[in-house]
Amino acid sequence: MKDKQTMDVTPDKPYEKFLSFGPEHLTESELLAIILRTGTKDMDALGLAKEVLKLAKYPREGLLGLYDVTLDELKGIKGIGEVKAVKLKCIAELSARISRTSAKKGLKFTDSRTVAEYFMEKLRHRGTEYVIMVSLDAKGQILKESELSSGSVRMSLISPREIFLEALQNRAVNILLVHNHPSGDPTPSKSDIDLTKKVALMGEQMEIPLLDHIVIGDQKYASFRELCLLE
Repeated sequence: MKDKQTMDVTPDKPYEKFLSFGPEHLTESELLAIILRTGTKDMDALGLAKEVLKLAKYPREGLLGLYDVTLDELKGIKGIGEVKAVKLKCIAELSARISRTSAKKGLKFTDSRTVAEYFMEKLRHRGTEYVIMVSLDAKGQILKESELSSGSVRMSLISPREIFLEALQNRAVNILLVHNHPSGDPTPSKSDIDLTKKVALMGEQMEIPLLDHIVIGDQKYASFRELCLLE
């Protein structure tokens, strides 16, 4: 019976293939074709899905690679309008979030390189500055990632008081600060250093130590702990 099903299901009918064998037997282009639903008069949905996936470049290929593709690039493909482009970006975002959730299981964020690798793909392509506080438990596992600011807000405008109110709410035992430099150069600025010193001092007083402050650049990072800037 299985052989007959295989003969009846052709490569250009991913929906039928899904019903017969389940999603685990579909390629990424077939999965994407089901979501796109329709193609153009010259190309079916599967062909269109393959064209979309061609936009994903090394090192992140496939669905995760669409995270770095812009809406305009997607809409540049014939048959991909704004609605489909937005759907594709949502799929990419969901894929990235699932990937990060899987990645953090079992990881101890007391290691600077581990922290940098975890946040690198999330932050290194950002065109504006994002500041994140990570609340950790006693075992170095993430309790919560809290976005403190986004956009062009200077580090010096972030209040240590607000950081520790959030840390207390999350029942953090230790905290980390992570932010990106859109320039790609992770060298800490004066405002980065000034804020970090204030947070580290308050952390000592509140018994919620600041373990590190990681600055993300383009495939590079700077760790305050490794640079001995927390001493």
